[in-house]
Amino acid sequence: MCTAASPQYLQIALDIAARIARGELPEGSVVYGRSVMASEYGVSPETIRRSLHLLADMKVVEIKQQTGVRVISADNARRYIANFSESSEVYKLREQLRSLLAEHQALNQRIGDTVTALLRARETFSAAHDPLPNYEVPVPADSPVIGKSIGCLNFWQSTGATITGIRRGKNLIVSPGPYAELYGGDVLLIVGSSGAVSAAQSLVSAKEESY
Repeated sequence: MCTAASPQYLQIALDIAARIARGELPEGSVVYGRSVMASEYGVSPETIRRSLHLLADMKVVEIKQQTGVRVISADNARRYIANFSESSEVYKLREQLRSLLAEHQALNQRIGDTVTALLRARETFSAAHDPLPNYEVPVPADSPVIGKSIGCLNFWQSTGATITGIRRGKNLIVSPGPYAELYGGDVLLIVGSSGAVSAAQSLVSAKEESY
């Protein structure tokens, strides 16, 4: 019911709540002492104390100095289990997302390395034998396209060139989508004819008119 990544006291609190919800520990009954439970679960009394205080905060049990721990609500125990399961599912999804993002980053790095290797390998061949040669078009610091997305610029429609990557400092953005914005200092890796390259250079270097 709980994940292996959950702290011990949370797992124990969940187990106690499940026992209460099943009626194994009925309402009104007194839960064993901390030392007994610590021995039962193989943990320290402090861990048991944290578990019981958590259940007390959820109104599942009541802790009194003289009488010990008394079960007060099986319904609250069931609610606690439901809430824990929901939180656990969110936690698992977050961990899954974190793992996927790491895989995505690693894949992007591999793609970037491959594109870089391909561009370097191309330098040993004549561009005349390449039907779709790659070119690099730097974006000037005062370019009017800065802060605008590829889609907003209608880059392909305006130039006939396709952006296959953006080199930004030490990073390489592979196959940027239409929402990718351009910044001063970017180097656009494009595929297209020489005319398309000229059009792309004109687009990023054009000066905005002043009025």
